Amino acid sequence: MALITNEEQAFRLAKAIVSDILLYNQEKVKKGIENDDLFDKINAELEEGKKLFESRVDKSISKTIFDRAVVDVLFKSSGRYDSKIW
Repeated sequence: MALITNEEQAFRLAKAIVSDILLYNQEKVKKGIENDDLFDKINAELEEGKKLFESRVDKSISKTIFDRAVVDVLFKSSGRYDSKIW
């Protein structure tokens, strides 16, 4: 399988991976946001997702794409949860 070299395609892949993490870990995400320890709660899932992303995307692509997807997907969709930070 050829590696993704287009940043837009890489971002779509990253968002799909993070969306799956959110879908399969909704309760962890909710508790993590409410307790302000989200990254502690889903660290293993995010690391696994990032490894998958890096295995499919050319190394020349920006290293911040996956992190941007985390913000776009996890935080924007989780604004409905009570949190100390918002």
